[in-house]
Amino acid sequence: MQVFRDNQVVQERIMDSNDLERERGITILSKNTSITYKATKINIIDTPGHSDFGGEVERVLNMVEGVLLVVDSVEGPMPQTRFVLKKALEFGHAVVVVVNKIDRPTARPEFVVNSTFELFIELNATDEQCDFQTVYASGIKGKAGLNPENLADDLGPLFETILRCIPEPRIEKDGALQLLVSNTEYDEHKGRIAIGRLHGGELQRGMEVKICTPDDACRISKISELFVYQNFSRVPVEIVHAGDICAVCGINDIMIGETIADKVSGTPLPTIKIEEPTVRMSFSINTSPFVGKEGKYVTSRNLRDRLYRELERNLAMKVEDGETADTFLVSGRGTLHLTILIENMRREGFEFMIGPPKVINKTVDGKTLEPYEIAAVEVPEQYMGSVVELLGKRRGQMADMQPSGPEGTTLLKYKIPTRGLIGLRNAVLTASRGTAVLNTIFDSYGPWAGDLSSRDQGSLVAFEDGSTTSYALINAQERGILFVSPGQDVYKGQIVGIHQRPGDLAINVCKKKAATNVRSNKETTVVLDEALSYSLDDCIEFIQEDELVEVTPASIRMCKNPKISKKNR
Repeated sequence: MQVFRDNQVVQERIMDSNDLERERGITILSKNTSITYKATKINIIDTPGHSDFGGEVERVLNMVEGVLLVVDSVEGPMPQTRFVLKKALEFGHAVVVVVNKIDRPTARPEFVVNSTFELFIELNATDEQCDFQTVYASGIKGKAGLNPENLADDLGPLFETILRCIPEPRIEKDGALQLLVSNTEYDEHKGRIAIGRLHGGELQRGMEVKICTPDDACRISKISELFVYQNFSRVPVEIVHAGDICAVCGINDIMIGETIADKVSGTPLPTIKIEEPTVRMSFSINTSPFVGKEGKYVTSRNLRDRLYRELERNLAMKVEDGETADTFLVSGRGTLHLTILIENMRREGFEFMIGPPKVINKTVDGKTLEPYEIAAVEVPEQYMGSVVELLGKRRGQMADMQPSGPEGTTLLKYKIPTRGLIGLRNAVLTASRGTAVLNTIFDSYGPWAGDLSSRDQGSLVAFEDGSTTSYALINAQERGILFVSPGQDVYKGQIVGIHQRPGDLAINVCKKKAATNVRSNKETTVVLDEALSYSLDDCIEFIQEDELVEVTPASIRMCKNPKISKKNR
């Protein structure tokens, strides 16, 4: 079996085609391809592992009959693994466990398989699902085997296991045409493209079909082009048979969750069920003095159109109108889910402001419930005390503590309110001097945990508009850690640093040295500390209730919210 030509240049992480996916090293969007092994076509869908992108997982699980659960040979199942596996088991899918990176010197396959089995038990898997087949592999070397000590020279054992353990599609070849749209893409020439698996019947190019919505409303449309997936590319075809995954062109108003059905006797398939969002953030137009200098799209109309367009593909996201005409409330499955949207928008040329993330509570039987998550922290023993104290302050409850892979490292598992996770990542890295690894996953809604301690340090706020000077920054750095360097333009109310004490402090970072022809004392050389550089994720974690993040294609700034500041005067 050969997927690529001998002289073909192949990039790393070929399925992660999005720029953000490559930069962050995570899968954000579900993508599919297919290969042919021993005359059998195998459709493969690469899904995100992070629960923030669970909507991508939930909408494609009805397109498959089984899953490959890839776990690290040292770390074992991660907290994110739990979410994807739980959904696959609920669908009744067959599971093949692939222990990857088996060639690592510290690999411990027996521990990893046992940990995975325990996870299956925790998730109430059936006896058949618990009796999973394990394949050991080294993805980078392209080797696999059923024994960690004896790997074949290729991935043949993995594909043999797929053929043996994962059933053929459950379809009705002679039944009525039915295709549930699980994904959509946009092409400049072909328009909107609907992607899904054909559950029954045959689909032909040029045929008229009925488009059924979940609420039983129907309309007639015509298919202009058909494609199937083969070796990381789309191949045009005249006809698609039941069981195959295909791309359909010509239906420009098609939406995810709708069914392409037979024109005469077609009925809709059950719609895709997506879990509710847990975190909300406000998006508003940029009101800073620098508005329009760096961005292309700055109006509330631009912002509204882009956010509502996101809903067409991002099923796990919700958008509501805010208190004012230029404010929108965007809800998602976590701060990472919303951060990816923000980063994509700034790269597209949008300029806007965002407020701090807030959890979405529920009221059941008169009681307030809030979302809780499972936080897993791998930390060296010498920093464990600091991390435990930090999690305790944020209402975390320890669920488990055990030795982890490398010697001297401990794995802590906590159940903690989602509120307590906001700003936690930076705090954990600071407490452990950058050595801890934090992973989280949504668990359930639970009782309100009470008030949480907020940030211990205030903000340094620019006193006036202007350009920063070395003279002013020398004095300012004695008050805390600065975000700005000499020569940067700032405006009144912009956050220019972290105050070393609680509470905010207005400072003048634009003050110039008085010009005089009298030398009062000897010139002294003062070294400025390097400015602290915060990423978009860091800024979102840092800001408090009365603060905003200004997002433009060229810059990310933080500022005090003028509306709240006026109220507090």
